[in-house]
Amino acid sequence: MKFAHDILRKPLISEKSMSLTEGNKYTFIVDPRANKTEIKKAVEEIFKVKVLKVNTIRVKGKQVRRRNILGRKPETKKAVVTLRPGDKIEIFEGV
Repeated sequence: MKFAHDILRKPLISEKSMSLTEGNKYTFIVDPRANKTEIKKAVEEIFKVKVLKVNTIRVKGKQVRRRNILGRKPETKKAVVTLRPGDKIEIFEGV
């Protein structure tokens, strides 16, 4: 069994994700192996809110080059979580 804090890695704070908070949608970087039901349970457990919908996006890792060495950034997974009207997640407020 996965723990909730292992599934949700960190909140994604960007201009686009902050504009989504007005529509009760919050964005997180999550474990790439987590599915939508695990993400929903983790958000409900950690933040004590009711989740209506979870949308996930896989972000491919970009190729990076340092001097003559080629490498890749790791692939990540984003989750956009829609909450019930009236619920809020406090870490996104005031940013």
